Amino acid sequence: MCYLQKGVWDNHGWTKLIIIALCHPRPAVGRAGSGSAPPALSSGVCDLFPPSSFGAGFKAGGKNLGPSLSLPWGRSGFPWVFLMSSPSGVCSVAPTPLLDTESSLEYGHSLTQASSEKIWRAGKLLFTHLTSTSPGLIRDHKHHLRHHRQCCSGKELVDWLLNAGLGIQTRSQAVGVGQVLVDGGVLTHVKQEWHFQDKDTQFYRFAELELSPEPGAGLRDAEELLEAVAFLAQLGPDALLTMALRKPPAQRTEDELELIFEELLHIKAVAHLSNSVKRELAAVLMFESHQRAGTVLFSQGDKGTSWYIVWKGSVNVVTHGKGLVATLHEGDDFGQLALVNDAPRAASIILREDNCHFLRVDKQDFNHILKDVEANTMRLKEHGKVVLVLQKNPQGGSSQRSSRYLVMAGTPEKILEHLLEFMRLDATLYDPVDTLLGDFLLTYTVFMPTSQLCRALLHHFRAEPLEGSEQEKATYSLHKRRKILRLVSQWVLLYGRLLQGDRSTTALLQNLADLASRDPRLGGMVQEQERRRTRALENGDGSVSPQPKARSSASWLASQEEAALSSSCALRAQDKVPYEIYRPDHSCLVTVLPINASVRDVLRSLAPRLGRDREHLLVKVNSAGDKVGLQLDAVGVFTSLGLNERLFAVSVEELGGLTPHPEQLGPHVGSSETLDLISSKDLASHLTDYDWNLFKSIHQVEMIHYIVGPQQFHEVTTANLERVMRRFNELQYWVATELCLCPEVGRRAQLLRKFIKLAAHLKEQKNLNSFFAVMFGVSNTAVSRLAKTWERLPHKIRKLHAALERMLDPSWNHRVYRLAVAKLSPPIIPFVPLLLKDMTFIHEGNRTLAENLINFEKMHMMAKTVRVLQRCRGQAHAPLSPLRSRSPHRPEDPKAVRMSTCSEQSLSVRSPVSTWAYLQHLKAIDSQKELLRLSRDLES
Repeated sequence: MCYLQKGVWDNHGWTKLIIIALCHPRPAVGRAGSGSAPPALSSGVCDLFPPSSFGAGFKAGGKNLGPSLSLPWGRSGFPWVFLMSSPSGVCSVAPTPLLDTESSLEYGHSLTQASSEKIWRAGKLLFTHLTSTSPGLIRDHKHHLRHHRQCCSGKELVDWLLNAGLGIQTRSQAVGVGQVLVDGGVLTHVKQEWHFQDKDTQFYRFAELELSPEPGAGLRDAEELLEAVAFLAQLGPDALLTMALRKPPAQRTEDELELIFEELLHIKAVAHLSNSVKRELAAVLMFESHQRAGTVLFSQGDKGTSWYIVWKGSVNVVTHGKGLVATLHEGDDFGQLALVNDAPRAASIILREDNCHFLRVDKQDFNHILKDVEANTMRLKEHGKVVLVLQKNPQGGSSQRSSRYLVMAGTPEKILEHLLEFMRLDATLYDPVDTLLGDFLLTYTVFMPTSQLCRALLHHFRAEPLEGSEQEKATYSLHKRRKILRLVSQWVLLYGRLLQGDRSTTALLQNLADLASRDPRLGGMVQEQERRRTRALENGDGSVSPQPKARSSASWLASQEEAALSSSCALRAQDKVPYEIYRPDHSCLVTVLPINASVRDVLRSLAPRLGRDREHLLVKVNSAGDKVGLQLDAVGVFTSLGLNERLFAVSVEELGGLTPHPEQLGPHVGSSETLDLISSKDLASHLTDYDWNLFKSIHQVEMIHYIVGPQQFHEVTTANLERVMRRFNELQYWVATELCLCPEVGRRAQLLRKFIKLAAHLKEQKNLNSFFAVMFGVSNTAVSRLAKTWERLPHKIRKLHAALERMLDPSWNHRVYRLAVAKLSPPIIPFVPLLLKDMTFIHEGNRTLAENLINFEKMHMMAKTVRVLQRCRGQAHAPLSPLRSRSPHRPEDPKAVRMSTCSEQSLSVRSPVSTWAYLQHLKAIDSQKELLRLSRDLES
């Protein structure tokens, strides 16, 4: 499973992908050495398409993306890693050796065998329940003059699954269960077909000889039956996808093509391709599998006939003379260079493990896609240079609202001109069909300064057409100006007061207000703006704030965001907060500055107290004592601090003796006695309310600013997003800290039980970010090695933990989680680190500028990911805890914080206020080394 990719350029202009993977299972829980370091990294290099193949390439080089999110190893043996920062260079990593030990082969075989046995056990339980509740379902059938003994139709089985009360909610989910049973040999088609179909004319038999019902088992295994069906349902989507890929391309249905297309969206080998190309790939991809490690897929020097994507398993890349040069894993690709250049294979590909699956594109289909892309692409030129690239929309005729052509690339001015030409007067930011307006407004700051946008909009508003009759000119101008007002209205709706303070925006809004007020034909749109402003300014008792008589830029800004921001705890770049700056003697200096203050501003404000006789530096120090000197031009340094990090102002002479503040090392005594007084459900409710206030403060464009780099934008902050990330780390380390600081094994087992139930409640409340954090804390190596503690858990709690851990499965790009979230309705707090991983994947895998044109397909992909925030917040969150109106998330007086969280009076009685204060200021040890030391002291 690969987690990080970097794009680099070779001397021939080809893009190469550097793969860094964690691919070995963690040592078994409770065994000696379970606290050992993670396995070595392995790297691989595989050639990719040239940048011009599909209009997009990989970004050259790399950059620091900010703080990492630290995620631990799971008890199931898989690492959960989201590397949100990347090194400035590519390190030399030892290659993975060829698979030459029987132990590795036996390990893979044992996993496959265990899964197969689990499917058979689940099938047995399902068959037992079916025969006990609906004995007449399995009977003799006659169809087309043929008799089929003791079977049931696919439709009957699907109907029964839906009505049996086993948690199956949709027909597609039931069909997936049926496909898993067919693949596992539990069900067999009467004609030995491998495709499970929801039809009256398709008949299936259970393998009754092996699955004879056990007397009384229905009642005894009721609980296990529900778990078995949940297990089968979890495997269902994979089975349906595999079945669709096994079918000949000509026989795939529209639903199956859509299923394959959705899968391609999460495969990094095709991330740089446009969605239209991915759709064409979905129609031609072939499934290929090989059973034995050591099988040679093709040899160096062979003629290239296919391009491969590793879908399951891994392969070794071997060349003459050098031997093993790389190992490729799920999501990697190989073989396309020989197709592009029509050259022989440059290396041999050898299976590294048993049961490897591949997605294959044959050369004929590959060339056909290239031709189709070119045939459906339209390039507009000015003065001999391409200024706009459009591609025919494959869904353009399916809806009146969808455009015939999609913008693939262009200059900023031409993209805006195309948008104004073809947008509708009722266009919205979140139109699910025509996304051009939303894509542009969400991402324009990446490729177009706000001042440039303002100048262009004002120019278009004032411009008059040169051709046509006077009536035609007037009609065209009116229509275009209405579109511009609509665009600006949606722009303000999205950004609101984030636009305040920008002179070019203020001037544009003032000019548009003046110009629109002079034209009676635009008066209706102006009046609508005023009506929206009136609704926004209505307060709780129904009164309305006074309205200004003349329209101004301030009224534009207030009209859309006033209501939301009045109750929001969002931090803005210009907001002033207290900066806590420490000295080498651990004394603290506090200065109040804007969030986006530079390091130079911080040191200047502290100069009178630091002394002017020596030059001082601002240094970031973590709990391990690592020091990072900050550049004078760096901004937002206080809000970007990670867990247990502090800022120190020191001279060059004092830098060597600098040590972490004692508070950075975390607590020495746990708070299990306090937690005993709070039920896991109340704990989850308070956490969800607190997290929701943090989550709703994130502006959608913060994700784009964070990934691209806040330093590239003027007067922006990512403080709200960084606050949620820091909370995630705080929560997972708090769980591990409390467990490692609980000395008594009995109480520790009770605390572990509470955290597992807390995770279950968080999942139920759709707070998936904190759910993952708590589960990662429980799965921390320092906790998972506490075998005596885990042994004391009741069987029911251990089964609950195993069921919750399924959601954490990172395979197939976290498909289990993605499918689960797709079924939820808002409000939802999603797993934010995965959103950032997706954004990094898109940004690093696609160039922003290609041939002096903006890669707008990349902008579309980024906007689509960002829209997840809007979908999750599509419905207001109803507070679950008694403190329904509290949202104290702005930085507070640190002394007051310490008083509220540590005084005996506040913690003696677990009132909602004290519970809220406790959860708002959690204390945690973030040093994995220290947690492991504590863990070994508890259970050596």
